[in-house]
Amino acid sequence: MRDTFKNRRIDTLFVLVVFCVFTVSVLIVLMFGANIYQNMTDISREEQDERTTLAYIWTRVKSNDSAGTVSVGEFNGISALFYDELSEDRMFRTAIYLYDGWVRELFSDIELDLPPASGVPIMQLDDLLFEEIEYGLIRVSSGTRSLLIYPRGSLDITR
Repeated sequence: MRDTFKNRRIDTLFVLVVFCVFTVSVLIVLMFGANIYQNMTDISREEQDERTTLAYIWTRVKSNDSAGTVSVGEFNGISALFYDELSEDRMFRTAIYLYDGWVRELFSDIELDLPPASGVPIMQLDDLLFEEIEYGLIRVSSGTRSLLIYPRGSLDITR
């Protein structure tokens, strides 16, 4: 009788150990799965932010694009895209640039020298670069994505 009771305790202990190993295995798999899901979500969000920012810039340029008004340059040492417009006999400039982790847009009188922090934050982003390639073609790069913009009236083959 004693042997039967001892065998049942060993059987019960074995079942509990197997159950604990199974439970720990399930928890480890769930933790890895949650971590992978979080990483994929972060990557997807960053890519979506890049696509949205590039679409925003393209839309802003194309909606305000008239011959010779779009240019690339530096705004207080920061790569920026500018477009100028004449309103009520005054020149205004809009600058789009990346400052302090935010894509910002600053609309001001062309004569004013405002600091980069004055711009309106549009979207958080890690990387944004504007460069004029040739013949007025502008490349906007963000992370792994880039966009080519060809503003109106920018074909100048004499350069």
